[in-house]
Amino acid sequence: MNICVLGLWHLGSVTAACSARWFNVVGLDFEPGTIGNLGAGRAPLLEPGLNDLLAAGLASGKLSFTTDPQAACSQADVLWLTCDTPVNESDESDVGSVTAKLRLALPHLPAGALVLISAQLPVGTCAALEAEFTGFHFACSPENLRLGKALDSFEKAERIVVGLRSDAKRALLEQLFSPFTPQIVFMRTESAEMVKHALNSFLALSITFINEVARLCEHTGADAKEVAIGLKTEARIGSKAYLGPGGPFAGGTLARDVVTLTQLARVKGETISVIPAIKQSNDLHRGWVFRRLEARLGGLRGRKIAVLGLTYTTNTDTLRRSAAVELCVKLLQAGAQVTAFDPAVRTLPPELQAVSLCPDLAAAVQGVEAVAVCTEWPQFRQADWPALAATLRGRVFVDANRFLERELKGISGVEHLSVGRA
Repeated sequence: MNICVLGLWHLGSVTAACSARWFNVVGLDFEPGTIGNLGAGRAPLLEPGLNDLLAAGLASGKLSFTTDPQAACSQADVLWLTCDTPVNESDESDVGSVTAKLRLALPHLPAGALVLISAQLPVGTCAALEAEFTGFHFACSPENLRLGKALDSFEKAERIVVGLRSDAKRALLEQLFSPFTPQIVFMRTESAEMVKHALNSFLALSITFINEVARLCEHTGADAKEVAIGLKTEARIGSKAYLGPGGPFAGGTLARDVVTLTQLARVKGETISVIPAIKQSNDLHRGWVFRRLEARLGGLRGRKIAVLGLTYTTNTDTLRRSAAVELCVKLLQAGAQVTAFDPAVRTLPPELQAVSLCPDLAAAVQGVEAVAVCTEWPQFRQADWPALAATLRGRVFVDANRFLERELKGISGVEHLSVGRA
C-alpha cells in the first residue's frame, strides 16, 4: 500500500513514521523547513521516540518527505489528511487553511483513490468534499493522539473509529489499521466525525464538573480527591473517568470541539445549554492559580513568584495554548517578578520576555515568595525539596493537581494550596 500523509506537524509526523513500519509512505507538507528537518530525521516538536522512528523509516527506504504534491500523490492508494487545524483565541477552527492544502494535493491523486480525514474538521466536512470532488472515496478516522505519548496512542490503540459512505474501501481501511488495533469500529461518515466532537466535549465536561465540585469542597471541608474516589468506584461511572480535580483543560483540542458543537447548534437553530457551559466553566477555572496567589500574597505587585513548567504538557516542547504561559502573562500584568524553569524550554516567546528563564530548578525558586507548579515534569519530584525550601523567602506552593504533595509533606512552614482542598 502506498500512502501520502498530508500535513506534517504532530499528528502527521507521527502518522507517517508509524505507518512506515508497514507501508510505503510519502510525507507531504508545503513548508520547506519542515520537510528539511523531517528528511534529516528531526520531528517538528519533542515527542519521545519519534526522531528514532523517523530515522528508521528513512533508512529503510519506506519513508520519504517532499513539498511536491505530484510526486507525493501520483502513486498513492490513500491520501491521509493530518494537517494541524489552527484555532484562534476563541477556540474557533480555521477549516479553510486545511481544505486549501487538500485542494492542492487532490488534482495529483489517482482517480478512485481513498482520501482519509484525520485532521480535526467539523462534522459535514466529508460530505462537502464528496460533493466537490466526485472522483474519490472519502472516509473519516478521528485522531486519538496524546502529546508525549503519541507513539503508543497510535500503535497500540484500543480501538479505531472509521466512518465511510460505502463498503468499497472497507477492505483497504482494514488493511491500513489492522497493524495498530484489534478493533476497528465502522460507522457512517457523519457519525465518525461527530464521535470526535462528542468525545472531547464529554472529557471536557468531566473535567469541568469535578473542578466545580472541587471549588465547593474548598468551602466545606470536603476533599475533592476523596470525592473523586467515591465517584470512580461507582460502577455506573468507572475508574477511568476524567474526574481528577485540579487544573483546567488546556490546549486547543478539547475547547475546539466544545466550540464546534456550540456553533453547530447555533447554525442549525438548536437550543443547547450544557455544552456551551463547559467552556464558560473552564475559562473561569483557568484563573484558579492566579486567584490563589493573589489572595494568599495580598496582591502581586513586586512579588517574586516562580513558575515551574511552561510547556502545554510533559514530554513536549510546545508552548502553544499552555496554561502556564497564560499564568505568566497575567502575573506580569499584575506587576509580579516572574522566574521560570522548564527542562524542555530554552527560549521564551515574545509575550514572556520579562520572565527570567532559569537554567535549573534551584535558580528558579531562589528567594521567591511563592511557587506555582504548572507542567508536571518528573524532574520536579526528584528534586531535594527540603534543601530547596530553605532558599525560599516564602513557602507558599500553589499546586493545582497536588503533584508535589508527598515531596513537600513534612517540610516546616510549607503551605501547599491545591484545588478541592480547604
